[in-house]
Amino acid sequence: MSVETVHNQDESRGRVQSLDRAVALLNAVSASAPDGLPVADLAVECELNRATAWRLLATLEHHGLVERDPVTNRYSIGFALTRMAATAGVDGLVRRAHDVLERLSRETGETANLAVAQRLGLTYVDEVVPPVVLSARWLGRQVPIHATSAGKAFLAWLPEEEVESMLAVPLAEYTATTRTDQGALRAELAEIREQGYSVSVGELESQVYGVAAAVLDARRRPFAIVSVWGPRDRVPQSRFAELGALVRKAAAEVATALP
Repeated sequence: MSVETVHNQDESRGRVQSLDRAVALLNAVSASAPDGLPVADLAVECELNRATAWRLLATLEHHGLVERDPVTNRYSIGFALTRMAATAGVDGLVRRAHDVLERLSRETGETANLAVAQRLGLTYVDEVVPPVVLSARWLGRQVPIHATSAGKAFLAWLPEEEVESMLAVPLAEYTATTRTDQGALRAELAEIREQGYSVSVGELESQVYGVAAAVLDARRRPFAIVSVWGPRDRVPQSRFAELGALVRKAAAEVATALP
């Protein structure tokens, strides 16, 4: 039976063979985490010739669904799929994380948030506010990626090429402390990876200070962010180390709670 005949039969059943093959490659790439596989191994795994596998992977890479390590030429799942998964699974994520946020808010006396990546920013999808605190609500709000502790915690754990893409446009200045210099921001991202949490000293709103940590998956990619924030008189820089330890613990617990 010819390839064309198979193709036509698949389409007659409402399926497209090339898409079936691409999905098979995505599944094989996912199963190879965290090390990934080169195109030759993926072709064998999916029973494809190498040229077909290469073309499909190049298309998937173009759309951010897979990533190719330029040194090893191994493929891994791309940021676009991580973002889709975070968006699609937000209800389950919120259910599993809510108790952690409630405890974090009690421990700190401040607002605790959960954010996920959407498009070129972060969106807050859950929030716990202490009952005795008057606070602005950030639930559902999308914020710029470079001007909050949550955004910087997210950026810090992305591969360099994704950081490069997200920071390709000039960085807007919201307050006098907003990081708009690319070099200074990248140096801060390195510090965030080392200490495990990020901070914001009034970088989006001058009176709001915050601390955040990334929820990492098995490949140490960020798929959500836990943060604590409040007015600078209640969340001064002298509390950053204490709050940093608490958000790191909370982020790790959220990661453990997920399937």
